[in-house]
Amino acid sequence: MFRFLFTAVTVFFCIPATVCAKDIIIEMKNNGIDGVMVFEPSYIKARPGDRIIFKPTDKGHNAETIPAFYPKGATPLRGAINKEIVFTTKLQGLYGIRCLPHFGMGMIALIQIGSVKSADVDAAKAVELPPLAKKRMIAAIARIR
Repeated sequence: MFRFLFTAVTVFFCIPATVCAKDIIIEMKNNGIDGVMVFEPSYIKARPGDRIIFKPTDKGHNAETIPAFYPKGATPLRGAINKEIVFTTKLQGLYGIRCLPHFGMGMIALIQIGSVKSADVDAAKAVELPPLAKKRMIAAIARIR
């Protein structure tokens, strides 16, 4: 009886998290709504457990975390050029993403996982970025909800 009850409770608490998780696609593009060299969308809000899939719609791009621009304890992300990379969200916070070859051209994205604190937003605003990347990041930060 105990084994059945334990299994039922485990299933009750574990299945909703996986059933509610969703896949979110971010395209890596040469041209987009915000200009050249963009991630579309450039800002997303996800929940822990969601999968974010970076698709190389155009060639010559990768997706990786911006150094020191992700939650403490999170594993950095680093995709290869022209390869899809899947990021399964775990820790709440803000993740700055860049395309390394086009970082200076402003190719960045901001991923918000769960709710964030005002200190997280302030820290994101303080990260040193190239001028065009900074401009696009400030616009993405303004969308945090």
